[in-house]
Amino acid sequence: MNEAVRQALQQAKLYSDSVDYSIIKLPARAITVAAGIIAEIGEAFCALIVDKDEVSLIVPVEAIEDFGSRLKDHTASLSAYRLITFDLELDFNIYGFMAEVSKALAEAEVPILPLAAFSRDHILVPSNQFDIALQVLQKLQSTI
Repeated sequence: MNEAVRQALQQAKLYSDSVDYSIIKLPARAITVAAGIIAEIGEAFCALIVDKDEVSLIVPVEAIEDFGSRLKDHTASLSAYRLITFDLELDFNIYGFMAEVSKALAEAEVPILPLAAFSRDHILVPSNQFDIALQVLQKLQSTI
């Protein structure tokens, strides 16, 4: 592990908001609807990812109930996910940070969905493995 990653892991505060999230897949043509839903939710944490084949939304589980009628042709994750934010501004030049996080969680058999904002990294973990994930990350921080 390089020194920049070691320092970042030691300094990062692990943050979670106690919300269950769903990952929703929509057709690529649904970008405007998806953006509108994010705007109406109007609070963190939400994510909108658009690629050539699909639109993905990460929203609180209750948003599916609130906006379900507008989510035409959607597929929602069967499991709920919980957010863990590494609350530390990360430099764009840091490398290996998420690799160390991923490695530690993989050894504990915890799947992750990594996401990056401009300044911070986040992961989503299955809600039923959240406590394990948090313990693994706290141990990682304390042993480096």
